[in-house]
Amino acid sequence: MPLTSRRSAALNGDIRVPGDKSVSHRALILGASAVGETRIHGLLEGEDVLRTAAAVTALGAQVDKVEDDIAGSDAGPYWRVRGRGVGGLAEPASVLDLGNSGTGVRLLMGLLATHPFTTVFTGDASLATRPMGRVLEPLSRMGANFTAREGDRLPVTLTGAETPAPIRYVLPVASAQVKSALLLAGLNTPGRTTVVEPRPTRDHTETLLTHFGATVTVEDQPGGGRAITLAGQPELTGQQVTVPGDISSAAFPLVAAAMVPGSRITIGGVGVNVLRAGLLETLAEMGARITLTNRRRDSGEDVADLEVEASPLTGIEVPAERAPAMIDEYPILAMAAATAAGTTRMTGLGELRVKESDRLAAIARGLAAAGVQVEEGADTLTIHGSKKPPRGGARIQTNLDHRIAMAFLTLGLVSEEPIAIDDSAAIETSFPGFAALMNGLGARMSARTEEAENP
Repeated sequence: MPLTSRRSAALNGDIRVPGDKSVSHRALILGASAVGETRIHGLLEGEDVLRTAAAVTALGAQVDKVEDDIAGSDAGPYWRVRGRGVGGLAEPASVLDLGNSGTGVRLLMGLLATHPFTTVFTGDASLATRPMGRVLEPLSRMGANFTAREGDRLPVTLTGAETPAPIRYVLPVASAQVKSALLLAGLNTPGRTTVVEPRPTRDHTETLLTHFGATVTVEDQPGGGRAITLAGQPELTGQQVTVPGDISSAAFPLVAAAMVPGSRITIGGVGVNVLRAGLLETLAEMGARITLTNRRRDSGEDVADLEVEASPLTGIEVPAERAPAMIDEYPILAMAAATAAGTTRMTGLGELRVKESDRLAAIARGLAAAGVQVEEGADTLTIHGSKKPPRGGARIQTNLDHRIAMAFLTLGLVSEEPIAIDDSAAIETSFPGFAALMNGLGARMSARTEEAENP
């Protein structure tokens, strides 16, 4: 499914982006682990999240979409999960296929590591290349056993612990997925499970655990880290959950509006959790005009409307310690850097090597093909921007990576020549309807490949 993006006129309009992917996965998993009914409004209906919904269904929870709330208190469609309670999930009758979802597979491995049955996990060609050892190793300390393909890769056969043991685990690298997997394993473990992270990472799991009734304590550590402790074997009860708009999805129209001259857009109801908002801080340092309005709190999450208008951007140094707060946003930040005046240097990017693709290499390769001067290091990226629009004219190989696909389509909106991607299908994993939404603002994205030849 190739797609081509052409230079566009100013973008204007008010939009909403799909629900937060991280919150959506966690809401389904905790709803399945709770007693009673959970209602989830704003669930991301992308392929990744739907794979998690199918997985918890295979584990014995009941999941269905309700088109209208008859009671009227929360009018509109929502997803209903009838859970099995902590430790109450059942052995699946077949393999759990999580498609492209690294979050879904790692969080479910954590949850099932303390259920005494065997589960086989698999995924698509991209997910099968991603290492699982950093989750499996600490889970084995809690009593789980596993076998995996060489390099701790999928498919993985996991047998949960008969008598799970709580642990205190210091993360070697800050990772919200590993932290969350261990906390979910701690749900069905007696005693207190503690995860120490060297730098704070997104805390959606802690927030939702508390929302569902678990006792979670967070203690600051010397050097800026945190210790998160869960009291095991709580009784979780079904809850109402409102999923905010995904800031990682909002990043694409946000950066597009900042780059395309004359643009002004508003993105409503976006999650602005401080541990996810590194992109907003970085763009502001580059000179972007972004205003947060209508700030509120819903289901424990900070939410706001984002107003952005085009402005000249300037290259900056992006500190390594900001990476956990914006790890998924580096592909689109790189596009902003390509159009900024001066040099932008990003450090601490090693985690990008083990995402849906080697994103660090993909960004550097794609920008070079589009005429941007770029230097790639082991965990660094240096981009030499220019006041002139990038040349463009490239065809980008996405390697099934949704964020690489959307980032380069966004760059095509300001390039002198069109930018094409080889396959847009992966975009559906996180941002269904991306091209249509962008075109509604005034973008020019089309499946007609001849546009790349005749701009």
